[in-house]
Amino acid sequence: AQLNSFVSFKHILTKVLSMSLTNCDRATVENLVTRVEGFIAKNIRMASAFTNKYRVAVLGAAGGIGQPLSLLLNASPYVSHLNLYDVVPVVNGVAVDLSHIEKGTVVQGFAGDLKDKAVSKKSLHAALEGVEVAVIPAGVPRKPGMTRDDLFAINAGIVSELIEAIAEVCPKCMICIISNPVNSTVPIAAEVLKSKGVYDPKRLFGVSTLDIVRSNKFIASRIGADPNDVNIPVIGGHSGVTILPLLSSATPKLSLSDSEVQQLTKRIQSAGTEVVEAKAGGGSATLSMAFAGARFANSVMRGMSGEKVVECSYVDSDLVPGVDFFASPITLGLNGVERVGTIGKLSAYEKELLEKEVIPNLKSAIAKGKEFVSRAKM
Repeated sequence: AQLNSFVSFKHILTKVLSMSLTNCDRATVENLVTRVEGFIAKNIRMASAFTNKYRVAVLGAAGGIGQPLSLLLNASPYVSHLNLYDVVPVVNGVAVDLSHIEKGTVVQGFAGDLKDKAVSKKSLHAALEGVEVAVIPAGVPRKPGMTRDDLFAINAGIVSELIEAIAEVCPKCMICIISNPVNSTVPIAAEVLKSKGVYDPKRLFGVSTLDIVRSNKFIASRIGADPNDVNIPVIGGHSGVTILPLLSSATPKLSLSDSEVQQLTKRIQSAGTEVVEAKAGGGSATLSMAFAGARFANSVMRGMSGEKVVECSYVDSDLVPGVDFFASPITLGLNGVERVGTIGKLSAYEKELLEKEVIPNLKSAIAKGKEFVSRAKM
């Protein structure tokens, strides 16, 4: 909170200085602004020294999302130790690389072995020792022509194994799942944790933040605003038609035609495919997902530090009868999910999408995740 206050103070004060000194020469204004920035930077460093810091693990840290995500978390004022795990040896190099950056974070790599499950398990358990926040981007990425459901067979098993290790080593940590298909991998995680007797719905999150990030960016570009001044709540799930941006509840209030609302909704829903096709076989949305993942992880840690932080996330929810997991605005606090927000009033178009597209597809994805765990027990 102190950091955010200082940054806001800098933004406001530098604007005021520029406006109130219009009759001064440019060099005088720039000198004053530089002095303000120096003052702010000094106080940010002081505030950072008193920020609560946590042990964080990134599972799947050598991948396309894992590497930039680890870079961003290494720079977080809330991270004291950053443990990077992956089944490929390059993760050790990623850790060494990050350890050269002038931050106080202690970074360590933990490499598994694709050919030896025992080695991987030992390394994974070591990476999770004492961890308070686990962020999971592990799994294979989408390729052209693939849907998130196509990833299920591979990524379901990966997530299941990682969650088993968390249940055994650090069951009280906050678990942030990025691995797709999130609509199914989060229910998988919940079922595994239940089977181990350590399930806490307040500490399990499906990271749907990228849908909000994209919505804010796309709308800001459309109306000519700063994305930081735009907020679009996104409910439902984190895949295709289950992504439901509530443009009718946007801040600031939007004046869009029905066709514009439909066009923007469809673009937000298919934004992941837009990136996959643009990369022409070279990967999926890695950088934007890393940005969104780091934002959410930082929000979780801010909540753990005593702030009340609101983010949208795919969590255990009773907002929609018959749908066990649902993305909506939640309040993050000391112990994770402090409050699941309401959906609010929907437009006729949003209500139709919720009933005809979101709910049926979510029910199917959730059932698929639960069935995977049930079969694995046989």
